[in-house]
Amino acid sequence: MEQQHGILVLDKPKGLSSAQCIARVKRLGQKKIGHAGTLDPMATGVLLVLLGNATKLSGYLLEGGVKTYGGTLRLGVATDTWDAEGSIVSETALSEDDLAEGSGLEQAARREVAAWLDVTEQPVPPYSAAKHQGQPLYKLARAGMEVPAKVKRIHVSYADVQWVNMPDVRFRVTCSSGSYIRSLAHSLGIRLGCGAMLTELTREYSHPFGLDVAHTLDEVLAEPERLPEWVMPISAALPGWKNISIGKAQEANLINGIPVPHLPGFGDFLPGERALILAQDGSPLALAEARMDRERPVWAVLRGLFTH
Repeated sequence: MEQQHGILVLDKPKGLSSAQCIARVKRLGQKKIGHAGTLDPMATGVLLVLLGNATKLSGYLLEGGVKTYGGTLRLGVATDTWDAEGSIVSETALSEDDLAEGSGLEQAARREVAAWLDVTEQPVPPYSAAKHQGQPLYKLARAGMEVPAKVKRIHVSYADVQWVNMPDVRFRVTCSSGSYIRSLAHSLGIRLGCGAMLTELTREYSHPFGLDVAHTLDEVLAEPERLPEWVMPISAALPGWKNISIGKAQEANLINGIPVPHLPGFGDFLPGERALILAQDGSPLALAEARMDRERPVWAVLRGLFTH
Protein backbone atom coordinates (compact mmCIF):
# COMPACT_ATOMS: atom_id res chain seq x y z
CA MET A 1 0.00 0.00 0.00
CA GLU A 2 1.26 3.49 -0.79
CA GLN A 3 2.41 5.77 2.00
CA GLN A 4 -0.47 7.56 3.73
CA HIS A 5 -0.23 11.10 5.11
CA GLY A 6 -2.37 11.76 8.17
CA ILE A 7 -3.34 10.39 11.57
CA LEU A 8 -4.64 6.93 12.37
CA VAL A 9 -6.41 6.93 15.73
CA LEU A 10 -5.67 3.52 17.18
CA ASP A 11 -7.35 1.86 20.15
CA LYS A 12 -4.23 0.24 21.57
CA PRO A 13 -4.71 -3.26 23.01
CA LYS A 14 -3.41 -4.32 26.40
CA GLY A 15 -0.10 -6.19 26.44
CA LEU A 16 1.62 -4.46 23.52
CA SER A 17 3.92 -1.48 23.75
CA SER A 18 3.27 1.58 21.62
CA ALA A 19 6.36 0.69 19.57
CA GLN A 20 5.05 -2.83 18.91
CA CYS A 21 1.75 -1.41 17.64
CA ILE A 22 3.62 0.98 15.35
CA ALA A 23 5.73 -1.90 13.99
CA ARG A 24 2.62 -3.84 13.00
CA VAL A 25 1.09 -0.89 11.15
CA LYS A 26 4.43 -0.23 9.49
CA ARG A 27 4.20 -3.61 7.78
CA LEU A 28 1.24 -2.26 5.80
CA GLY A 29 3.69 -0.34 3.62
CA GLN A 30 3.83 2.66 5.99
CA LYS A 31 7.58 3.21 6.14
CA LYS A 32 7.30 6.77 7.44
CA ILE A 33 5.49 6.35 10.74
CA GLY A 34 5.54 7.55 14.34
CA HIS A 35 3.23 8.28 17.22
CA ALA A 36 2.30 11.05 19.65
CA GLY A 37 2.08 10.14 23.33
CA THR A 38 3.38 6.77 24.53
CA LEU A 39 1.13 4.29 26.35
CA ASP A 40 2.54 1.64 28.69
CA PRO A 41 1.96 -2.00 27.62
CA MET A 42 -0.63 -2.41 30.40
CA ALA A 43 -2.66 0.56 29.14
CA THR A 44 -5.27 0.58 26.40
CA GLY A 45 -6.96 3.33 24.41
CA VAL A 46 -6.17 6.24 22.13
CA LEU A 47 -2.77 6.09 20.46
CA LEU A 48 -2.21 8.67 17.72
CA VAL A 49 -0.31 7.01 14.87
CA LEU A 50 1.33 9.58 12.62
CA LEU A 51 1.78 8.61 8.99
CA GLY A 52 3.91 10.23 6.30
CA ASN A 53 4.15 14.01 6.59
CA ALA A 54 2.04 13.88 9.76
CA THR A 55 5.13 12.61 11.61
CA LYS A 56 6.23 16.25 11.60
CA LEU A 57 3.24 17.17 13.79
CA SER A 58 4.32 15.32 16.93
CA GLY A 59 5.59 18.27 18.95
CA TYR A 60 2.63 20.44 17.99
CA LEU A 61 0.05 17.78 18.87
CA LEU A 62 1.57 17.30 22.32
CA GLU A 63 2.01 21.04 22.91
CA GLY A 64 -0.75 22.10 25.28
CA GLY A 65 -2.88 19.07 24.38
CA VAL A 66 -4.89 17.47 27.19
CA LYS A 67 -5.56 13.79 27.72
CA THR A 68 -8.37 12.01 29.56
CA TYR A 69 -7.93 8.65 31.24
CA GLY A 70 -10.16 6.18 33.00
CA GLY A 71 -8.28 3.98 35.46
CA THR A 72 -8.37 1.79 38.52
CA LEU A 73 -5.96 1.82 41.45
CA ARG A 74 -5.65 -0.67 44.27
CA LEU A 75 -4.95 0.36 47.83
CA GLY A 76 -2.64 -1.61 50.12
CA VAL A 77 -0.04 -2.62 47.53
CA ALA A 78 3.00 -0.77 46.16
CA THR A 79 5.27 -1.96 43.33
CA ASP A 80 8.59 -0.83 41.88
CA THR A 81 6.93 0.27 38.62
CA TRP A 82 3.98 1.89 40.46
CA ASP A 83 1.55 -0.35 38.54
CA ALA A 84 0.44 -3.99 38.47
CA GLU A 85 3.19 -4.93 36.00
CA GLY A 86 5.94 -4.52 38.58
CA SER A 87 7.29 -6.41 41.57
CA ILE A 88 5.63 -5.85 44.95
CA VAL A 89 7.80 -3.80 47.28
CA SER A 90 5.31 -3.38 50.14
CA GLU A 91 1.89 -4.59 51.25
CA THR A 92 -0.40 -3.23 53.92
CA ALA A 93 -3.02 -5.48 55.47
CA LEU A 94 -6.30 -3.58 55.31
CA SER A 95 -8.77 -4.29 58.10
CA GLU A 96 -12.41 -5.22 57.66
CA ASP A 97 -13.28 -1.71 58.76
CA ASP A 98 -10.99 -0.29 56.02
CA LEU A 99 -12.67 -2.46 53.38
CA ALA A 100 -16.22 -1.68 54.51
CA GLU A 101 -18.40 0.50 52.30
CA GLY A 102 -18.10 4.15 53.29
CA SER A 103 -15.06 3.49 55.49
CA GLY A 104 -12.68 6.22 56.57
CA LEU A 105 -10.09 4.88 54.12
CA GLU A 106 -12.58 5.04 51.25
CA GLN A 107 -13.50 8.61 52.12
CA ALA A 108 -9.82 9.54 52.35
CA ALA A 109 -9.18 7.98 48.94
CA ARG A 110 -12.03 9.97 47.42
CA ARG A 111 -10.60 13.17 48.89
CA GLU A 112 -7.11 12.39 47.59
CA VAL A 113 -8.37 11.78 44.04
CA ALA A 114 -10.22 15.12 44.16
CA ALA A 115 -6.99 16.71 45.43
CA TRP A 116 -5.27 15.82 42.16
CA LEU A 117 -6.75 19.09 40.92
CA ASP A 118 -4.20 20.86 43.13
CA VAL A 119 -1.20 18.85 41.89
CA THR A 120 1.29 20.97 39.95
CA GLU A 121 4.23 18.57 39.86
CA GLN A 122 4.79 14.86 40.24
CA PRO A 123 7.69 12.42 40.62
CA VAL A 124 8.70 10.65 37.41
CA PRO A 125 8.44 6.84 37.74
CA PRO A 126 11.82 5.11 37.89
CA TYR A 127 10.60 2.65 35.27
CA SER A 128 9.84 5.17 32.52
CA ALA A 129 11.23 6.36 29.20
CA ALA A 130 12.32 9.68 30.72
CA LYS A 131 16.06 10.06 30.25
CA HIS A 132 19.06 10.82 32.45
CA GLN A 133 22.30 11.63 30.63
CA GLY A 134 20.87 10.08 27.47
CA GLN A 135 19.76 6.84 29.11
CA PRO A 136 16.09 5.90 29.72
CA LEU A 137 15.39 5.58 33.43
CA TYR A 138 13.94 2.08 32.98
CA LYS A 139 17.28 0.84 31.66
CA LEU A 140 19.06 2.14 34.76
CA ALA A 141 16.40 0.59 37.01
CA ARG A 142 16.57 -2.79 35.28
CA ALA A 143 20.36 -2.79 35.57
CA GLY A 144 20.05 -2.25 39.31
CA MET A 145 21.63 1.18 39.09
CA GLU A 146 20.57 4.17 41.16
CA VAL A 147 17.81 6.06 39.38
CA PRO A 148 17.97 9.84 39.91
CA ALA A 149 14.81 11.42 41.25
CA LYS A 150 13.09 13.55 38.65
CA VAL A 151 10.08 15.81 38.98
CA LYS A 152 7.71 16.91 36.21
CA ARG A 153 5.29 19.82 36.15
CA ILE A 154 1.70 18.88 35.25
CA HIS A 155 -1.79 20.34 35.27
CA VAL A 156 -4.94 18.39 36.20
CA SER A 157 -8.21 19.98 35.07
CA TYR A 158 -10.61 17.20 36.09
CA ALA A 159 -10.45 14.37 38.64
CA ASP A 160 -13.30 12.30 40.00
CA VAL A 161 -14.02 8.89 41.51
CA GLN A 162 -16.44 6.81 39.44
CA TRP A 163 -16.89 3.94 41.86
CA VAL A 164 -15.24 2.24 44.80
CA ASN A 165 -15.11 -1.49 45.54
CA MET A 166 -12.49 -1.58 48.26
CA PRO A 167 -9.59 -1.93 47.91
CA ASP A 168 -10.15 -0.83 44.27
CA VAL A 169 -10.92 2.76 43.30
CA ARG A 170 -12.09 3.63 39.79
CA PHE A 171 -11.37 7.20 38.63
CA ARG A 172 -11.35 9.50 35.62
CA VAL A 173 -8.78 12.25 35.18
CA THR A 174 -8.04 14.91 32.55
CA CYS A 175 -4.50 16.23 32.60
CA SER A 176 -1.74 17.85 30.60
CA SER A 177 0.24 15.88 28.05
CA GLY A 178 3.08 13.86 29.55
CA SER A 179 1.46 13.30 32.94
CA TYR A 180 2.08 9.92 34.57
CA ILE A 181 -1.15 8.43 35.90
CA ARG A 182 0.68 5.70 37.79
CA SER A 183 2.60 8.46 39.57
CA LEU A 184 -0.72 9.96 40.70
CA ALA A 185 -1.78 6.55 42.03
CA HIS A 186 1.57 5.91 43.73
CA SER A 187 1.64 9.31 45.42
CA LEU A 188 -1.94 8.83 46.61
CA GLY A 189 -0.88 5.58 48.28
CA ILE A 190 1.99 7.34 50.04
CA ARG A 191 -0.28 10.08 51.36
CA LEU A 192 -2.77 7.50 52.65
CA GLY A 193 0.05 5.53 54.27
CA CYS A 194 -1.05 2.18 52.80
CA GLY A 195 0.50 2.22 49.35
CA ALA A 196 -1.31 2.04 46.01
CA MET A 197 -0.68 0.81 42.48
CA LEU A 198 -2.36 1.37 39.14
CA THR A 199 -4.13 -1.79 37.93
CA GLU A 200 -6.00 -0.61 34.81
CA LEU A 201 -5.71 2.38 32.50
CA THR A 202 -7.52 3.49 29.35
CA ARG A 203 -6.71 6.67 27.48
CA GLU A 204 -10.13 7.90 26.42
CA TYR A 205 -9.02 11.10 24.72
CA SER A 206 -5.79 12.53 23.34
CA HIS A 207 -6.29 16.00 21.91
CA PRO A 208 -8.04 16.31 19.54
CA PHE A 209 -9.25 12.70 19.13
CA GLY A 210 -11.24 10.30 21.31
CA LEU A 211 -12.11 6.62 21.38
CA ASP A 212 -15.23 7.34 19.31
CA VAL A 213 -13.06 7.64 16.16
CA ALA A 214 -10.49 4.98 17.08
CA HIS A 215 -9.95 1.64 15.33
CA THR A 216 -8.61 -1.48 16.98
CA LEU A 217 -5.27 -2.89 15.87
CA ASP A 218 -6.95 -6.18 14.91
CA GLU A 219 -9.41 -4.25 12.74
CA VAL A 220 -6.63 -2.37 10.94
CA LEU A 221 -4.56 -5.49 10.33
CA ALA A 222 -7.58 -7.50 9.18
CA GLU A 223 -8.73 -4.89 6.63
CA PRO A 224 -5.59 -3.05 5.51
CA GLU A 225 -7.29 -1.94 2.29
CA ARG A 226 -9.48 0.36 4.40
CA LEU A 227 -6.53 2.21 5.92
CA PRO A 228 -6.86 5.21 3.55
CA GLU A 229 -10.47 5.82 4.65
CA TRP A 230 -9.52 5.55 8.32
CA VAL A 231 -6.62 8.00 8.16
CA MET A 232 -7.58 11.48 9.40
CA PRO A 233 -6.26 14.47 7.41
CA ILE A 234 -3.55 16.61 8.95
CA SER A 235 -6.01 19.51 9.24
CA ALA A 236 -8.19 17.43 11.60
CA ALA A 237 -5.30 17.19 14.04
CA LEU A 238 -5.02 20.98 14.32
CA PRO A 239 -8.62 22.15 14.97
CA GLY A 240 -7.53 25.40 16.60
CA TRP A 241 -5.30 26.44 13.72
CA LYS A 242 -6.36 28.73 10.90
CA ASN A 243 -6.34 27.15 7.41
CA ILE A 244 -4.86 29.38 4.71
CA SER A 245 -4.81 28.49 1.01
CA ILE A 246 -2.13 30.11 -1.14
CA GLY A 247 -1.48 30.41 -4.86
CA LYS A 248 1.29 28.93 -6.97
CA ALA A 249 3.58 31.94 -6.63
CA GLN A 250 3.40 31.95 -2.84
CA GLU A 251 3.77 28.16 -2.81
CA ALA A 252 7.06 28.35 -4.72
CA ASN A 253 8.36 31.01 -2.33
CA LEU A 254 7.29 28.99 0.72
CA ILE A 255 9.08 25.87 -0.52
CA ASN A 256 12.23 28.01 -0.84
CA GLY A 257 11.88 29.16 2.76
CA ILE A 258 10.44 32.61 2.03
CA PRO A 259 7.68 33.71 4.46
CA VAL A 260 4.20 34.09 3.01
CA PRO A 261 3.00 37.71 3.19
CA HIS A 262 -0.28 38.24 5.01
CA LEU A 263 -2.55 38.92 2.05
CA PRO A 264 -6.07 40.36 1.92
CA GLY A 265 -8.57 37.57 2.43
CA PHE A 266 -6.51 35.83 5.13
CA GLY A 267 -8.56 37.46 7.87
CA ASP A 268 -7.25 39.47 10.82
CA PHE A 269 -3.51 39.44 11.48
CA LEU A 270 -2.84 38.28 15.05
CA PRO A 271 0.88 37.94 15.87
CA GLY A 272 1.58 34.52 17.34
CA GLU A 273 -1.46 32.90 15.72
CA ARG A 274 -0.70 29.63 13.97
CA ALA A 275 -1.96 28.34 10.66
CA LEU A 276 -1.85 25.35 8.38
CA ILE A 277 -0.77 26.54 4.94
CA LEU A 278 -2.50 24.68 2.11
CA ALA A 279 -1.87 24.43 -1.61
CA GLN A 280 -4.69 25.26 -4.01
CA ASP A 281 -5.59 21.55 -4.21
CA GLY A 282 -5.95 21.44 -0.41
CA SER A 283 -2.75 19.48 0.30
CA PRO A 284 -0.83 20.65 3.41
CA LEU A 285 2.33 22.64 2.72
CA ALA A 286 3.51 23.92 6.08
CA LEU A 287 2.83 24.85 9.66
CA ALA A 288 3.26 28.60 10.07
CA GLU A 289 3.06 31.39 12.62
CA ALA A 290 1.98 35.02 12.18
CA ARG A 291 4.98 37.30 12.75
CA MET A 292 6.27 40.74 11.87
CA ASP A 293 9.21 40.63 9.46
CA ARG A 294 10.86 43.96 8.69
CA GLU A 295 7.68 45.75 9.67
CA ARG A 296 5.48 43.66 7.40
CA PRO A 297 3.06 40.95 8.55
CA VAL A 298 3.98 37.46 7.30
CA TRP A 299 3.34 33.79 7.92
CA ALA A 300 6.71 32.37 8.95
CA VAL A 301 7.21 28.62 8.37
CA LEU A 302 7.52 26.54 11.54
CA ARG A 303 7.68 23.19 9.78
CA GLY A 304 7.44 22.23 6.13
CA LEU A 305 4.99 19.45 5.23
CA PHE A 306 5.50 19.31 1.48
CA THR A 307 7.03 16.26 -0.18
CA HIS A 308 8.42 17.90 -3.30
